[in-house]
Amino acid sequence: MYFMFLDILSILLNILWWIIIVQAVMSWLIAFNVINTHNDFVGQLWHVLDRITEPLYRPFRRIMPDFGGIDLTPMVVLILLIIIQGPVMTYLYRLGVQTGMA
Repeated sequence: MYFMFLDILSILLNILWWIIIVQAVMSWLIAFNVINTHNDFVGQLWHVLDRITEPLYRPFRRIMPDFGGIDLTPMVVLILLIIIQGPVMTYLYRLGVQTGMA
């Protein structure tokens, strides 16, 4: 049960990783007028991605300095995800093996 929970958590973190990547690329495309948010599909997709990522970004935006038009918050969240997926998940897997959780 423990390892199944860790596998599900790992999958969810991977999905979140890709959501952040897609939202970042989409923000660049919108900024350079490659895609238009007045298109219904693009507008709805942007709204969904924003609703998913904004709660993650908000705490970091409060403490990060303003860099003008550059938003480094997605990069900070991605680095945090790398830390969670790498050392933290490895530690949790090893902890489960050592304690004999199944």
